[in-house]
Amino acid sequence: MATSCEPNTAGLDADKITMSEMQQCIRDINLRHIAIIMDGNRRWAKEKHLPKELGHKQGVDALKNIVQYASDIGLDALTVYAFSTENWSREKPEVGYLLKLFLQALSRELEDLHRNQVRIQFIGDLTPFPEELRQMLQTSMEKTSENNGLTFQVAINYGSRAELTRAAKILAQQVKEGELEPEEITETQIQKQLYTHAVPDPDLLIRTGGESRWSNYLLWQCAYAEFYVTEKLWPEFSLTEFNQAILEYQNRERRYGK
Repeated sequence: MATSCEPNTAGLDADKITMSEMQQCIRDINLRHIAIIMDGNRRWAKEKHLPKELGHKQGVDALKNIVQYASDIGLDALTVYAFSTENWSREKPEVGYLLKLFLQALSRELEDLHRNQVRIQFIGDLTPFPEELRQMLQTSMEKTSENNGLTFQVAINYGSRAELTRAAKILAQQVKEGELEPEEITETQIQKQLYTHAVPDPDLLIRTGGESRWSNYLLWQCAYAEFYVTEKLWPEFSLTEFNQAILEYQNRERRYGK
């Protein structure tokens, strides 16, 4: 049987559902973790004949709304793909602007996120970032580490292959040092070495921009996640579209590979 909201929330329109109805729906279908590939900032700017930097800025505004809403409706976790390991190959001015935008947005929003009990985690290799940004990332994680609301994971300088390679190296070192036998390496052992080990795997993966590919994002964690693709570009991704993804998810039957 497909998962579904209870009768009082089933069949609702994405643009009309109330906050309390969505909170009930989240509980009914046991939706705990949503992951998002935020694609389309540059295309949005190009379509509007604007500098791509404005596309990224508008994307930050869209993310702010989604994070607040995810917290309000009671999700356990939200993970977003903000900067991939491949993004370093973009033009240097664009990369520099993105890093500056990260710092500005985090500095501006940290207190509100903390006040709303959001726990912030940055997943990926943080070592290549400028010192000022690294310090801000670390400060944000430490400041919110005891919060008990939404866990907001931001994947930056992240690639799933790199994450799995890192996990394999850690386990290999443990075997080498006699802390672990090769036959003791299980899926659970691998999971413990992932950046995301402290949160449940995503139930739903949303990708904006119309592309139907994973893009080296949470390949292990999203093995059994439902996939929702929207043609909407990230800067125009609204709460209504977010609701639509959840309502479509509740009508699907999760097979977990069976």
